[in-house]
Amino acid sequence: MRMQLINNVIRLLDSRKIPYTAFELPAEKLGATETARLLGVSPEIVYKTIVVTRPKPGKPILAVIPGPNRVDLKLLAAALNEKKVSLPTEREAEQLTGLQAGGISPLALLNKGFQVVIDASAQNQDEVHVSGGQRGLNIRLPVAALAELTRARFAEISVPET
Repeated sequence: MRMQLINNVIRLLDSRKIPYTAFELPAEKLGATETARLLGVSPEIVYKTIVVTRPKPGKPILAVIPGPNRVDLKLLAAALNEKKVSLPTEREAEQLTGLQAGGISPLALLNKGFQVVIDASAQNQDEVHVSGGQRGLNIRLPVAALAELTRARFAEISVPET
């Protein structure tokens, strides 16, 4: 289901000649597990982007984690040598990123001052799915390309949802 939807994320990937596949999904806010079901893929390769804030002043963090997991704030803080990090409300996350929840993507926020941390589990995958920067757009791309584009670091930052 290749789509003709073109946005800045698609333009960026095309301009950098990065191999990817774009998938069109319903334009409502979908969880990673629901996205995986619609795409017919394992939820472990559908990554969600969680906005995390640090004590002021400090740039917000984008934690990119597997769909079935939740971000572990203690692990994330330790990985970044922060005493404490916190989860903003969905509305605050939308204000910080300028994107709708369900469409927040590290690829749409390049050069916007966010620090990107990808869960270390991604290193076991060749490709992962991430949001394409708007609801209804999902991108599958190589993990190495995602990390390079977003200047991300890898760390153990998530645990399975309980």
